[in-house]
Amino acid sequence: MIKFSHTVFALPFAFTGAVLAAGGLPTAHQVFWIVAAMVGARTAAMGLNRLIDAEIDAKNPRTSMRAVPAGLLDRGTVAAFIALSLVIFMYAAYMLNDLCFYLSPVAVALVLLYSYCKRFTSLSHLVLGLCLAMAPVGAWIAIRGTLEPPAVILGLAVLFWVAGFDILYALQDLDFDRSAGLHSIPARLGVAGSLRVARLFHLTLAVMLLALYRLLGLGPVYLAGVLLAATILFHEHRLIRNGNLAKLDAAFFNMNGYISLTLFVFTLADVLLWGVL
Repeated sequence: MIKFSHTVFALPFAFTGAVLAAGGLPTAHQVFWIVAAMVGARTAAMGLNRLIDAEIDAKNPRTSMRAVPAGLLDRGTVAAFIALSLVIFMYAAYMLNDLCFYLSPVAVALVLLYSYCKRFTSLSHLVLGLCLAMAPVGAWIAIRGTLEPPAVILGLAVLFWVAGFDILYALQDLDFDRSAGLHSIPARLGVAGSLRVARLFHLTLAVMLLALYRLLGLGPVYLAGVLLAATILFHEHRLIRNGNLAKLDAAFFNMNGYISLTLFVFTLADVLLWGVL
């Protein structure tokens, strides 16, 4: 039900937030508990989504073979798995610092909200983006114990990055969402409108990353990473620029994992070479 890649997908952005907050390498203690928190939160979020959406997934040909609707896992087992993951997440937050622990219920509430969003709003993509934006923001708080403007800017970058590619991913379910009465930007705006919104969101990502460059006084290596990430995104949008969804496959979306990893590696190299303000 849960792929390890579901955690690795957002983990590089959490490490990016941690490296920027620390102005270098965090301690081994901080890294361990950040990873534990990420694994717990992401696993619980995916489990909640699969459990809450089981009936919808069963009706959708694309998702009908997922573990819960296919009967490979019973609901009680999944619920216990979610509970264990939440305990790991909240204990990891406790081990990091007080503010992380106090804010952990907010994170749980947001991932729970996301699982119901498609039932009443087309903005579910932004809510998902907000959930993943908690990765770098939470990592920043884990290091410094406070919430500061650079963390917010990095969080906004992740929010619009995720929302943009989630809109593209949702194009696969456009017809099903409309027939089932579910809400999404593709169901509301169609293919052409969704592509325009996704491009706008990814342009906003680039603006946020450049704002972070100016705010923290980062160097040319970070800037090169932003340029490379932007190039990957530009290539993605070129692949489907005419509404050709045939290229909208798993490999296409794996490229987004390369974006988060690229930004982390270049940010780490930049901070170790140049430091931050």
